[in-house]
Amino acid sequence: MKHQHSEEETGCGCWRRDLLGAMGVAAGGMALDYTSLADDDENGRSADSKKNVATVRGAFIYPPSEKLKGEWWSWPGMDFDAEGRQKKYIEGIRNIEQKLGMRIEMDEKPLDEQGSVAKFIARAKRSRPDGLLLIPFKHSHFAQVDRILAEMGPKTARNKAVTASGIPAVVFSCLGVKHGSVKQYRRAGVHLIQSLDNLDALEYAMKMIKARRAIQESRIISVAGRGETQEATVPFWGTKVRRVSLKKFEKEVERTEIDDAVKGLAVAFMKNAYKRIEPSEDDVLAAARVHFANKRILKDEQGDAIMMDCLSRGELIPCMSFMTLRDEGIAAGCENDLGAPLTLMLVQHLFDRPGFQHNPCFETEENHYFASHCTCPSRLHGPDKPPSPHLLRNFAHTNEPTCVPQVFWHKGDEVTMAHYLPGKLPQMLVYSGEVVKSYPMPPVGGCRTNVEITINERADACDVKGHHNVLFCGNWAKQLRQFAQLYGMAVVS
Repeated sequence: MKHQHSEEETGCGCWRRDLLGAMGVAAGGMALDYTSLADDDENGRSADSKKNVATVRGAFIYPPSEKLKGEWWSWPGMDFDAEGRQKKYIEGIRNIEQKLGMRIEMDEKPLDEQGSVAKFIARAKRSRPDGLLLIPFKHSHFAQVDRILAEMGPKTARNKAVTASGIPAVVFSCLGVKHGSVKQYRRAGVHLIQSLDNLDALEYAMKMIKARRAIQESRIISVAGRGETQEATVPFWGTKVRRVSLKKFEKEVERTEIDDAVKGLAVAFMKNAYKRIEPSEDDVLAAARVHFANKRILKDEQGDAIMMDCLSRGELIPCMSFMTLRDEGIAAGCENDLGAPLTLMLVQHLFDRPGFQHNPCFETEENHYFASHCTCPSRLHGPDKPPSPHLLRNFAHTNEPTCVPQVFWHKGDEVTMAHYLPGKLPQMLVYSGEVVKSYPMPPVGGCRTNVEITINERADACDVKGHHNVLFCGNWAKQLRQFAQLYGMAVVS
């Protein structure tokens, strides 16, 4: 039975108190997990045996301690145990390798003389890894790092874009090994970590390389148009985009029977939601059928992400499906806007967070940014976290029978906003801020899910750029800028 709570009542005090209570229940993990009811078949995707594991080729760079007995060691000093530190780092690197599911191939012997450096360069050029990991243990041996970067690192064109000829490099230097300026390593194609045994920072650096490879190996399914299936490659990323027709989508929905699985997902939608306002139970069932159709399309087309020309889908609108896919860690982009699923994939791979693609608006009197759309992930803090409080509503811009989520963000949460912009020089919009409020609707207008945030990077929030930016939980702006630098993307704020 449909809840008889009117739109006007959503702004009343009792509703606000009830909502806070629901937040407490969600935090305790009491909500039903609808993601487990959809498919357990690799989230609906078909494994592609041709996909390759990200590989990093690395070396320690220092003279053996025996060689330096009685000689001037310089930084880091004579009491620095290079061999012992290498053993410690190798153990950490193996843990990172296992945790991330990638290969990090470190040379057993350190690079010292020019001959050993030349051999390393030759081997790496033959194997063409996804990245380099260079770990110098002596100030003077940064000259060897410089040689490797000069011969193997990415070159930049006049417009500062990184060319495809080089290999991105991570330089991991223990604090106190090098003195003086490191500005030469703060450039496109290089990521410098200079910190005391900071293996967490090294793990993130490896995660950047893995994410880049994963996106390159991915296929986005574009559900749009009425023509035959076509496939193209995205410049810069190398991601495949396979377009399938809206007719195929409609047929997949048609042939989706209302079986126990579909009913179970519809029940989960209703139980997870704090209230169901406009949608009937039949509307919720239709939303569940759309989700199973999308999962089959992803599986049949060997897709890793999906986007759709969705605004004219009527009762077949995919908003609940896109919420669920994002909660499962699958990028799902609205309105067939390619920049959004690419950004959603990047955020998911780097930070294990689903993103909120949205339309922008600006609160001029409080100097805040306002994000609004009719679908949003509910597991804002990650797939293993409880869903945020949300309502089941109809699509805000039509009177047709529909079901979409209205998700309420948590006041005070730090957030990051990003958007990949294609072009001759790839760019990334990066902003950060804090959640101020999610509004009932009415009184606010726009789209169903909305969130008002502060903006750290701009004195005037109205200067924020972009449309269909992706908002997600946590302050990851620094890490996004590091990714952009490693891969030669200009950062715009």
